[in-house]
Amino acid sequence: MASIIAPNETDRTRIGKMLMTLFDHWDLTTSQQLSLLGLSKDNRSALSNYRKGRALANDRDKLERAGILLSVHKSLRLLFPHNRALAYAWMRQPNRAFQGVSPVDVIDQQGMIGLYLVRAYLDRQRGQ
Repeated sequence: MASIIAPNETDRTRIGKMLMTLFDHWDLTTSQQLSLLGLSKDNRSALSNYRKGRALANDRDKLERAGILLSVHKSLRLLFPHNRALAYAWMRQPNRAFQGVSPVDVIDQQGMIGLYLVRAYLDRQRGQ
């Protein structure tokens, strides 16, 4: 069994910055950002810290969420290579695949399961 090497603080700082930029592109509310990161709706200070360059928390849940969110972003860029506006808006748009609920709301309602559902849906759309 291969061991997983945890990212160091510098890597987690970069990941945090990437996520904040991604959330800005997706035009998410503070509440949505907290939800996607699995944080309490009252934990606005964590987002503020990430925006100031503090490293993403070194725990498995946060790192896994970050990896899934970044893979969702990659999938959207590959699916909509000539339409960044659509790639960035997709997370907030109602989607028939999710019974008319936006992917962000799916994640908000279902947590990690929602993240996996959204990623799996995009993987299928990409033919993987």
